[in-house]
Amino acid sequence: MSHTYIPLTQYTRKWIFNHKDLPVSNEDKAHIRPLDQKSAMLIWNKWISNKSSRSELFTKGDWAAKQDTWKETGHWQSAWDSDAPQLPETLAHFIDWSGDAIVYFCYDKYQAIETTWEVFERNWKCFLFFDDGPLLVSPKKKQAVLFHQNGQYQVGHRG
Repeated sequence: MSHTYIPLTQYTRKWIFNHKDLPVSNEDKAHIRPLDQKSAMLIWNKWISNKSSRSELFTKGDWAAKQDTWKETGHWQSAWDSDAPQLPETLAHFIDWSGDAIVYFCYDKYQAIETTWEVFERNWKCFLFFDDGPLLVSPKKKQAVLFHQNGQYQVGHRG
């Protein structure tokens, strides 16, 4: 499946990767690849849901709506507010992806960013400037993370 990307300089939310308090290296910016709407829809439909367009709309039949999908809940807000760059502990222990694994950070059906696990791990706070239910998935892995606006996240295995 080939995707169409939006240059980061033209991405409507590019400011999240240019914030003075959370600098992103130019090397990492080269690996932060926003998808156009059609490509984001393809990713969402294939890996997340072909019924719901946002995480708060998940319904019966969506893997993310199943109770047994989510194994643990953690808090991302306190780690985000801290000066430490590390991922929240539960999340860091749950994900065992290689640094070069392709990941998709999906804000909703129409907005997603492709990057690598190591770039996401270094810059996760920037991605979460928009925290209204985004999901982190990797096509070749079953683990998934759902971030909630209340400062919590859930880790689990997608169906």
